[in-house]
Order: sequence, then structure tokens, then C-alpha cells
Amino acid sequence: MTRYRKLVSYFSGTVATALLGAASLTSAAAAPCTGPGAPTTTQTRCLTAIPIPGNPLRSFDISWVNPQRAEYYLGERSNAGIVVIDTRTLTWKRTIGGFVGIQPPTGPVNNNISGPDGVTSHGRWLYAGDGDSTLKVIDLDDLASPIKASIPTGGSTRLDEMALTTDGKLLLAANNAEDPPFATLFVANGDSATNHAGIITRITVDPTIMPVGAGLSLEQPAWDPRTQRFFTSIPVIANNPPGCNFIAPPPSGGPPVTCHGGVLVTDPLQLTAGTAVQGAFNAATNTGVVPLAACGPNGATLGVDDELMLGCTPGNNPSDTQTTIISAKTKQTVSVNGITGSDEVYFNAGDRRYYLGASKAGLAHLPGITGAVLGVVDAESKFFIEAIPQSSNSHSVAADSKRNLIFVPQVAPNTVVLGGDSTPVGAGICGGSSGCVAVYKHDVEDDDHDHDDR
Repeated sequence: MTRYRKLVSYFSGTVATALLGAASLTSAAAAPCTGPGAPTTTQTRCLTAIPIPGNPLRSFDISWVNPQRAEYYLGERSNAGIVVIDTRTLTWKRTIGGFVGIQPPTGPVNNNISGPDGVTSHGRWLYAGDGDSTLKVIDLDDLASPIKASIPTGGSTRLDEMALTTDGKLLLAANNAEDPPFATLFVANGDSATNHAGIITRITVDPTIMPVGAGLSLEQPAWDPRTQRFFTSIPVIANNPPGCNFIAPPPSGGPPVTCHGGVLVTDPLQLTAGTAVQGAFNAATNTGVVPLAACGPNGATLGVDDELMLGCTPGNNPSDTQTTIISAKTKQTVSVNGITGSDEVYFNAGDRRYYLGASKAGLAHLPGITGAVLGVVDAESKFFIEAIPQSSNSHSVAADSKRNLIFVPQVAPNTVVLGGDSTPVGAGICGGSSGCVAVYKHDVEDDDHDHDDR
């Protein structure tokens, strides 16, 4: 038995919860990983659940793993901070405060002004968006005063999802809830020991593609090192196909959205300081908006062979009931059937699989699926493998590629928090009623081999 399989066996046994006592004494006696969210017949198994000290989990957003530091980061609004989990010991390490948290403090959550939101990292530097349209620059090596800068992007709503270049020197982050939405290109810190992050330029999309006043959005970006381009998901664009409806109906009802989305291709070296407007795709410069068929994407992640998975969802266009993989080089696409409704999507280089936070999977009326799931897709074959039930609104997922561990946060039940889990799934996974971060694993033969993430 390899070293890692011994660890898996240990965490799968009855003593697993004892290791969680330092994080939460009240949850340490619980028996996590039971019920529909912990099936025994799937390839991806629930190992354990990690409790988070403080308020029960009510609202969270994007997550990220730095496998070299063996740390998982979660934008956790219920406790107004970034949760840091040790991916070796599978225990909570700390929560980095200084964010606006859930807004308004009482009543339904307004995602547009709550924070933290998007999060990513390189080396000692963690970057996180907040609900007040600021970028928080965090030095993970400074335990006493980790936030080194709070950089306003000029909006009135949250700075959301983001991506770094491979060297950590450029950061692209989207203000998804502005109208019109915009992205900001930052100088980031790379491997520097001191902070020098700052804004380079603001990026918008031509209003003929994303009309002002329609409430359209920019979502998750991903960096492709071979083409040296950022690829940013756009849930809905105008005239895709011609004459389609791109305006979401009001709560009182109206015609559904019939326009599909696109992906924005950005070359940071072609941008000038100040402001930049990107238009339709230009093959000569390999920049601009690529229209998609049958996909309104939220998530984006780089997988194998310069291919990006786009997390399509019927929440953007009711007819988009598949998932799309696009080539960064050729822009050709492949449809993955059987899974949809995703927000964050994440490629795990350790087992060469995509993991999807499919919070709206039930909207597509897929067989046997009535709510949120953790979707699993093989990156090589583009074959949908399985869907594992999760707590309501489970839209966040991240993977540690060195240890082949998948992290999925779970909200507390709606009997504990307003707008919480309306199913028994989360409480079964967590072994309690305060929410948690569930840990899944898909076994591979080469457990002891280290892999580079992305």
C-alpha cells in the first residue's frame, strides 16, 4: 500500500473526525460522508468533511487550491473572510478577515455586493475580489497583517472571478455585476517578496455584442500559457443567433433568453494602459469574442492540449443543456452531454478530470438529478462520468492536483440559515448542521507522483 493510500484509508476510517477537533469541537463527534452525497458506487468518493469555525456556512463563492503550498482557499462570506484549509492534514488553518461579508447583513443575500468572491493565488500571494469592487492583495506568509493592499476597480458592485498568468505577474479580474460589465488587467506580484500590484487597464466589450442596460455579464477567466491569452466566459451575447432575445425576463414573467453566450479572448500585451474595448473575434490577432453554440457559460478552466472547459448552464439560456469544451488554438468545440448547470469548473491535472460545481443541474431535467451536483468529466475522452448530489446552490469546486483531492463547500440547512440547503444532502455529507467543506477523491494508480496544477 502506498503512502497516500494509507492516508486515504486512515481518513476513510472511524478515526477521521478526531483530526478535526482543533477546528470545531462541536463537529468533531459527527460522522461525516453519509447519504446521497456520499455514494459508494461512484468512482469519486467522499473521504471526509472539514468544519469551519464561526458562523454556519450560508453564502460562499469561488475556491482555489495551491498544491505547492498544500492550501485550499474559499471566498466565505458567512464569516467575511478567506478560509484556508491544509490539504495535507485536511484541517482548517485560519480565516483571513477584512471583507464585507454577506450584504445586506439580514434578509436574502445580495451576491452583487457581498464578498469575498473570486480568489486565486501564486506562491505567497493570494488575490481575492470583494463586494465593494476592490481587489484584496494578501501575503500568505504574513500571519499578523496579511492584507497588503485593497485596490478599487471603480465599480459599485463586486469584483468577482479572476485568473493569473503562469508566472503570476498579470491578473485579469471581472466585475460581473456592473452594467456594462468590465474586466480589469492588473500587474501582480509574481514571486516578489513585496507587493507592487496595480491596475493596468479596464476592458469592456463592444456594445453591439454586449448592449448596455441589458444586465449582461462577464464571468470566469482562464489563462492559456501556449497561446498567451486569457479566455473569459460570457453567459449571453446579442445576436447569437441573429434576432435572439438577450434580455432576461423580470420576476413577473416574459419571453425567455434565446441568445447563447461566448468567450472573450484577450492578449494582455495588445492592450494599452487606461481603457480597451474588445469586439468580434479577429483570427489575425487571436482576440475578441468567439460566439458559442448551445452554451451560456459561467465557468472556465484550462485542461489538456490547450482545451478549455466552459461551464454552460440553463440558468443563462434555458435551452443550453450541455457542457462545452473549446480548443484555445482552433476555437473548435466539442459538446459534453449528461451534465450542465455549472458555475465554477476546475481541471485536476492529477487525475486528468474536470470537476463541475453544477448548482443548476436540476434545471436541465437530467435523469435522476433534482438539484445541485458535483459533475465529473474525463478530460481525455470528453466523456461525462458521473454526477454526485450536493447541497443546494453547490457551485464552487477546487482540486489539489498533487494529492488528487476535490474540495466542495456545503451550505448549512435552511432550518439553520436563511436560504440554506433545502435537501438532506449537505447535512449527511457534513455530519452536522453548520455546513462544511467536503473532500472527495478519485483514485489513480500513480498516487505518489507530484503533478503541476494547470
